[in-house]
Amino acid sequence: MALPVSRDAIIEAHQRIAPYIRRTPLMKLNDRAFGLECAVTFKLEYLQHAGSFKSRGAFNTLIKKATPQTAVTAASGGNHGAAVAFAARALGLPAKIFVPEISAPIKVATIRNFGAEAIVGGAIFDDAYAACLDYQKQSDALLVHPFDAIETLEGQGTIGKEWEEDGSLPDTVLIACGGGGLVGGIASWWHGRVKIVGVEPEGSRCLHAALEAGAPIPVDIKSVAADSLGARTVGRYAFEIAKHAVDHVALVDDAAIRSAQQILWRDFRIMSEPGGAAALAALLSGVYKPKQGERVGVLLCGANVDPATVVS
Repeated sequence: MALPVSRDAIIEAHQRIAPYIRRTPLMKLNDRAFGLECAVTFKLEYLQHAGSFKSRGAFNTLIKKATPQTAVTAASGGNHGAAVAFAARALGLPAKIFVPEISAPIKVATIRNFGAEAIVGGAIFDDAYAACLDYQKQSDALLVHPFDAIETLEGQGTIGKEWEEDGSLPDTVLIACGGGGLVGGIASWWHGRVKIVGVEPEGSRCLHAALEAGAPIPVDIKSVAADSLGARTVGRYAFEIAKHAVDHVALVDDAAIRSAQQILWRDFRIMSEPGGAAALAALLSGVYKPKQGERVGVLLCGANVDPATVVS
C-alpha cells in the first residue's frame, strides 16, 4: 500500500530545507553499551536548530507554502513553536505561537527569543490549538501544524534519509511519539526496510490507543513529557502510516524517562528533555528487548529543558 508520504517527497523536502537545517551527527556507542548484547547508535537530533527535530517540518512547510506577505501561526507544547519561530525569522516572516500552560518556561522564552509572539493559555495542547485556529480564521495566517500535515511529515522524514546516508542501515529504530509527525515521517522513509518502534509515555499514549482501537481516539494526558509528547489524539496521516509501517508502540513510565535523562547527562554529557529521552528509556528499562547482535538506533530528538531539572 502507498503511504501518504513517499520517499521521493522526502528527498525533495531534504533538497528544499538543506540550506537551512543542520545535518545532525550519528554517535555509535561502544560494544555492550548499557550492558546490552546489541549495537546502539544515537542520532543526535537535539542538536538541530531550535533544539529539536521540529525545525525540519517547519522549514519545509514555510518554504513550500509561504509568500513574502504571509503571517505564520502555530500551536505547540513548545518545541514546534520554537522551530516555527526560528524558521519564520530566518525567512523574514512574522509569527504568532499559541502554547498551553503546561509548556516549560524555557520553551516559551525560546519562542520569544526567536522574535515570535507567544500566547500562553489553556491547560493542554488541544486548548492552545483551538485558540490558534480561531486566530487563523480571523487573520488568514498560514497555520503550521506540528504533526498532522503532509509537509510536516515530509520534513521529519528527512532524518531517516540522513541517517541512512551517514551510517549503516539499522535493524530497529526507537522513536518517541507525540502526535506522530516524527515517527510517521521516519517510518515513511524506512517502510519495509527497518523495524520502527514508537515510544510513548504511559500517561500520554495517543498512537498506542489509536492502534488498539482501530482509529484515532482522544486520551487523557498526564506525563513528565506532556509538553512535547502530549497530543490527545494522534494525527490522521501518522495513524495511517503507523498501521502499515510501525512495528509496535512501547510504553514507558515517567521514572524510566527521568532515569534516561540522567544517564544521558551522567555518561555522555547530553542534556535531554523528557520527550527527547523517551526512546532511550524504552531500551534502558527493558520495555524494548533487543536481540543479540541487533543494530538498534535511538533518536534523541529534543533538548529544550532547564538543566536544573535534570541534574538535581
